[in-house]
Amino acid sequence: MSRFHVHLNVSDLTSSVRFYSTLFAAEPTVLKSDYAKWVLENPRVNFAISNTGRAPGVDHLGIQVDSEGDLAELGHRLDAAGGAVVPEEATICCYAQSDKLWTEDPQGTRWETFHTIGDATTYYAGDAACATDGAACSPDVRTAKPKVDKGSGCCAPQSGCC
Repeated sequence: MSRFHVHLNVSDLTSSVRFYSTLFAAEPTVLKSDYAKWVLENPRVNFAISNTGRAPGVDHLGIQVDSEGDLAELGHRLDAAGGAVVPEEATICCYAQSDKLWTEDPQGTRWETFHTIGDATTYYAGDAACATDGAACSPDVRTAKPKVDKGSGCCAPQSGCC
């Protein structure tokens, strides 16, 4: 089963945690000095906020899936939708290790589809550019050059094309 994902950048994490904890009637599932996440069943959403130097507002939307097969299926659907699909395998972000597929909708809204493999002790991988300069840790799908399997057109990590 999949779960809708929303990630907001906030200017004041403490007041935002208080606001969303009250709104959701639940404390964060993950709480760090620069990040908080609620994994909720009603509504079924993975809602995250962070204070990592980016402008406040919606950072990206997404869909979290439970398996590699579900991620591959979403990869096919993203490819059919016509956007550039950029994979990230075993990436560290948001205190988790995940396989991801990134794209943008026609308006330029960034979408992350992902399967979480495990926890991580840091927000970013230590060697990521965004670990030191506050830049986005997601690929720019407008400039990235995805590898595509000519046979299937799929760019999901499990397809072997990336």
